[in-house]
Amino acid sequence: MTAAQVPHLPGGDLPSPQPPPTATYRLQLQPGFGFAEAGRAVPYLARLGVSHLHLSPVLEAVTGSTHGYDVVDHSRVREEIGGEQGLRALSVTARAHGLGLIVDAVPNHMAAPVPAHRNPAWWQLLREGPQSPTASWFDVDWAAGAGRILLPVLADRLGAELPHLKTDSWNGEPVLRYYDHAFPLRPGTEQLPLADLLDQQFYRLAWWRMARTQLNYRRFFTVSDLVGVRVEHPEVFRATHKVLLRLHAEGVVEGFRIDHPDGLADPRGYLARLAEATGGAYVAVEKILTGDEELPHDWPCAGTTGYDALRRIDGVLTDGPGTAALTAVYADHLGTPVDSATAAARRGRSEMTAPEGALAAEVSRLTRLATAICADDAPELRDHPVWALRQAIAATLAAYPVYRPYPVPGEPDTPADIERLTGAAATARTLLPAHHAATADLVRDLALGRYGRSPVKDEFRIRLAQTASVVAAKGVEDTAFYRRYPLLSLNEVGGDPGSPGLTPTEFHAYCARMQRDRPAAMTVLSTHDTKRSADARARLAVLAELPDEWRTELAAWTKLLPPPDGDANAAYLILQTALAAWPIDADRLAATALKSVREAKLRTSWTTQDADYERAVEDFARAVPGTPELAARIAAFTARLAPYERSNTLSATLLHLTMPGVPDLYQGSEHPLHTLVDPDNRHPVAFSSRGAGNCANSNQAPPAPEKLHVTTTALHLRRTHPESFTSSYTPIPTHDNAIAYLRGDNVLALATRLPSRLEQTGWNGATLPLPPGEWTDALTEGPTRTGEVPLASLLAHLPVALLVRTPQEP
Repeated sequence: MTAAQVPHLPGGDLPSPQPPPTATYRLQLQPGFGFAEAGRAVPYLARLGVSHLHLSPVLEAVTGSTHGYDVVDHSRVREEIGGEQGLRALSVTARAHGLGLIVDAVPNHMAAPVPAHRNPAWWQLLREGPQSPTASWFDVDWAAGAGRILLPVLADRLGAELPHLKTDSWNGEPVLRYYDHAFPLRPGTEQLPLADLLDQQFYRLAWWRMARTQLNYRRFFTVSDLVGVRVEHPEVFRATHKVLLRLHAEGVVEGFRIDHPDGLADPRGYLARLAEATGGAYVAVEKILTGDEELPHDWPCAGTTGYDALRRIDGVLTDGPGTAALTAVYADHLGTPVDSATAAARRGRSEMTAPEGALAAEVSRLTRLATAICADDAPELRDHPVWALRQAIAATLAAYPVYRPYPVPGEPDTPADIERLTGAAATARTLLPAHHAATADLVRDLALGRYGRSPVKDEFRIRLAQTASVVAAKGVEDTAFYRRYPLLSLNEVGGDPGSPGLTPTEFHAYCARMQRDRPAAMTVLSTHDTKRSADARARLAVLAELPDEWRTELAAWTKLLPPPDGDANAAYLILQTALAAWPIDADRLAATALKSVREAKLRTSWTTQDADYERAVEDFARAVPGTPELAARIAAFTARLAPYERSNTLSATLLHLTMPGVPDLYQGSEHPLHTLVDPDNRHPVAFSSRGAGNCANSNQAPPAPEKLHVTTTALHLRRTHPESFTSSYTPIPTHDNAIAYLRGDNVLALATRLPSRLEQTGWNGATLPLPPGEWTDALTEGPTRTGEVPLASLLAHLPVALLVRTPQEP
């Protein structure tokens, strides 16, 4: 955001933002690839053309963590990756090469590790309970647990596990041990008989299956060992951000990526506090925007981390009408009609909030709050039975169309929040018996603060919003996206498979809005969280242009390898996944297939596994590359798609690097990269002695040199012409199979779209009207161009062009 675009928030003006990066490069730090290894990559990354390294979380995390989002101690930089000394050394090296550092911050949660003493704040809470100095850190419903925290860590019911519980000591302190677990004992209870000792603790050890319905603390999604942190409290913010803020003040780091802001009670307030504490550091937030949803204009940050840009880039390169034909192929393969993407999403959300659903405990907590409000408030709120309140809350959450509303008690709700909550409540009314439909209206009015304020009413509003984001993430991206997939590339983080494809006009409208409102937001194509990397999606997108060929291939592949245990849907997913990442080995494909069917939660799941079915799925996945005739056919079809994949890959690369925003490159993605869902996409990058960054799953075949060339050229142009990429965005009208726009006055980007359809018609004499002046393609260094230029000539060697206006003589 420019200084003029910083929103005014209650409490005073915020600092002017610091200059944004020109481009960032994301590195996944982990044991084996820490600060020292990142430092050795710096010379190469500087030559590549980025301005900043973008580091995954750097604070102390669970031992062996490959991602760092399981923070255990905010007071230290993680020793396993080099500690604070290593981070400082990396910063020095980066600065010597003209680079800065941006780090990932995790304000929403921290880990409940094994053993618990590895998280000092959590350990103190377990030992001292509600009176602990760290009690304000954690979002615990003490009343629901009769003054105790439920810890769902036991392999079986307590009675069966009693023989495995024993008292011991750690560091001179009495503890309760359960295998590798160690828990502090409440002072003065260590001599009690085991049964009495258990009852006297501030925690209750329980069978792990109890978490689904009985958990009484906020967690990250459905992960019970990632405990919600109440960063809305100033003292908690200070304690959890002290090291990061010190490193920023000392110039070691320059900006932050904020993980999962939708989990926070007050995202805007958090960002305002962070902006004030850093003097306006560059901050991008991992906020998933749905449909035409926009980031709240009063959030003081540069913008999102870029999943909304990813959806637009993929969309403009995907044949929307062609996806309808693919849906028909998919339905024929299944032998049954296919639900709409919207219906699949609604079903996934509804299962999350069901009485035995994965988020039943969260819905129960909201129900307790609503019940208390109805019992303690004016008489007109009474006579809403608990079951009706629960059903109305669950149905409202399931019908909420975006991730969450953003209530700030004491302030009016936004028109968008009012409209969405009203619509969700209207849907909930239809699911309740007619004589209880009014309970849905009650839930709506409580969510909108229409019954005034009190601590419990404010809590209900905030907690409903926090829970809504979890319902969306788990019900849609982690359930529905693994159940319905005519075209897997549509089912991406932040994706909208119900609205596939984007016209150039729609793409231009999005870019113009971003240039106006959030010109320094991040843009991405691949991340550590994408379900398939950009190049895997680029290959799959071609299927929408060739639905009949996909039908033929699918039938042939299915004849060669019948579905596992009769599950045609799983077979479809595995075969399209294999195509996306081909060539792929059996272990990678089997691991992705197993994760996918567990996430789908149809015939197996993470918590209720069907061993026979899972074995059949894994055997099928392994047989795909292991069946010679099938492998040969997939390889041949991959080769058939290759020219169009090349076009999509290079076009997506150029759009990403030249559209409004700050492009964030994922490690290794300057080369063709065909990775799948984590952990497949989080392997360390091997930077060679020459510096080139290659992932284990990167591909050095064509168009590898071309992609690296486009990437390097565009990044260097961003660095030498920064004013062009910050001043304006102007669409250039051209052929429907191309997209063109002017950045500033002197840079013009041109990319091909829908290359298979283009092959059938050709450019047919279409031209690109260049603005006045002489223009040269920085990618080919071809002849100077002026006026109306034939597209066939401009794109004769590459499917993209990056034109630069020749400076005029003074």
